[in-house]
Amino acid sequence: MRRIALFTLALAAGTAHAHITLETPQAEAGSYYKGVLRVGHGCDGSPTTAIRLIVPAGVQQLKPMPKAGWTLAVQKDKLAQPYDYYGETVREDVSAVSWSGGNLPDTFYDEFAFRAKLPATPDETLYFKVEQRCAKGETRWVDVPVAGQDPHALKTPAAALKLTAPGAAHAH
Repeated sequence: MRRIALFTLALAAGTAHAHITLETPQAEAGSYYKGVLRVGHGCDGSPTTAIRLIVPAGVQQLKPMPKAGWTLAVQKDKLAQPYDYYGETVREDVSAVSWSGGNLPDTFYDEFAFRAKLPATPDETLYFKVEQRCAKGETRWVDVPVAGQDPHALKTPAAALKLTAPGAAHAH
């Protein structure tokens, strides 16, 4: 009986980390944030060949980190609400980033990094949707929980970032 319980616990722990996550799942609202997407597996055993990050509304000035062996592409879109950035009016900003052309075998994990300015809205959760393409198949990590829903119940959850009040992220 104990063996079955341990096996079930190990299986649950493995599936709990089977999605793409952010290395640091909380940050101060209004701060600059270094985001690190952790990709822990391919698609049903097939190697990952591309990652596309969809930038949540309110995130500004996102800059991805180039990755050796991968082609980096940035998509910018016109903003509904321009903003001021050090005296310059910003009318378009990064809406998606793609790393492609790589080969991340299913037996390895890797990280894809970016830097961005977060919205100044504490107690909000941002969802970074990620499309993972593999040699065979793809997985869209885009599910966002509705009010009252357990995010762990989602089959393909988006990477979540909880925004805290200034100073609260370090108050442990």
